Amino acid sequence: MIGTLYNTSTILIGSAAGSLFRKSIGEKQQKVLFDAMGLAAAGIGINSIVSNMPGSKYPVLFIVSLAVGSLIGSWLDIDGKFQKLTERTGNKGLGQGLSTAILLFCIGTLSILGPIQSALNGDNTYLFTNGTLDLVTSMVLASTYGIGIAMAAIVLFLWQSSIYLGAGFLERFISPDFMTELSIVGGFLIAASGINILGIKQFKTMNMLPALFIPAAFFLFV
Repeated sequence: MIGTLYNTSTILIGSAAGSLFRKSIGEKQQKVLFDAMGLAAAGIGINSIVSNMPGSKYPVLFIVSLAVGSLIGSWLDIDGKFQKLTERTGNKGLGQGLSTAILLFCIGTLSILGPIQSALNGDNTYLFTNGTLDLVTSMVLASTYGIGIAMAAIVLFLWQSSIYLGAGFLERFISPDFMTELSIVGGFLIAASGINILGIKQFKTMNMLPALFIPAAFFLFV
């Protein structure tokens, strides 16, 4: 669990540092940071899609995942409940930033395979690398959205701890094909978050989160 604790702490430290920096910049500079964060998220998402799409053996799965997952999320009204929760902080834009942070921190090869490597082999290399990347990302996000980004650390800790505890089962389940399909769906969600930040179109990305579980259900079935 050392790797997960390190990864969690880097998000907390990065969020605190970014929040302090935010207080010293003006409205114009914050707009620049919003645009930069939106472009970065969109770019990361598109890169994940383009990199993994050629290796997909189930080219229709991501479409089904996004459609079915969005319907489930809308039915559960995940986005509405999430927005109400974040609005209590008094920061209206936090929900958007936090949803982006959760996707960036949790949906990726390092964040998923890292806890498995740690649990089975005692190797924390993936998690240390992921934590260092998250330190920078959390600083940029917090400088844009404030200290509330630190709440993503709780989600990451629960996410990686669950994978760590179930590593024995998940090692057999998480195949390269599964990671490819998950990365494609995750890429679309991250890209959608970037588009949200840029103000091009508003997607309710939290309602789309169940889409990530459709590939898991599919591979478990086949």
